[in-house]
Amino acid sequence: MILLVDADSLIFASCYRKRETPEDEKYYTDIADARNKFDEQFMAIVNRLEELYNVDKVLCFSGSKGNFRKILSSTYKANRKKQELPPLLNEMHQFVKEYYDSIYGYGVETDDLVARYWFNISQDLGRDNVMIVSIDKDYRQFPCLMYNYHYKHKEILDISVEEAMYNFYEQMIMGDTADNVNYFKGKGKRFAEKYFVNCQTKYQYTRKMLELFRQEYKGKARQKYAECYHLLKLRTG
Repeated sequence: MILLVDADSLIFASCYRKRETPEDEKYYTDIADARNKFDEQFMAIVNRLEELYNVDKVLCFSGSKGNFRKILSSTYKANRKKQELPPLLNEMHQFVKEYYDSIYGYGVETDDLVARYWFNISQDLGRDNVMIVSIDKDYRQFPCLMYNYHYKHKEILDISVEEAMYNFYEQMIMGDTADNVNYFKGKGKRFAEKYFVNCQTKYQYTRKMLELFRQEYKGKARQKYAECYHLLKLRTG
């Protein structure tokens, strides 16, 4: 088994200290503390999966720079501009690149890079020999094995082709609040379940989505459909 670990969320979390009271400092100020927390979390994940699988290789991904999606839409992740960032975040990204030999890219996001590696490895070795390790729901658009290490879940997902297809088109309706993508306000999971009830093929899903975009955006339907699709679809090539 090859593990593809999206480490961006782990890096972010490693900058936060456990607070005993609300008055305690929110972030670590000593880089050694943040490094230790990352090491512990990373190894706990790998050790857990090694108990279940014969792990041959662990690839770490983090800190990709640039983002083509911000060219597609000026509002993409615009909600994060005022977000407070941990003071040690950049140092932690550098630490992971140096000590974990993490893979990163330019012009794409880390999850695009993970998606590309997953696609190529699954084509070469089979989808049952590679696993994405992440808490990011965006990966559920692929028929993959995925380990969600979030403390509330800690679950291994075996996503079928049918589930992956549905997950992606459901997200086109629901949007992604974390990335400021929302083309259908007020429409969520329950609406998607009813709307796609008879869909089984990509053609059927695409046709239903275009109908919805025409209702919402009239003459700009195809433009908005393409924009939404490319903002949410992870790149595998």
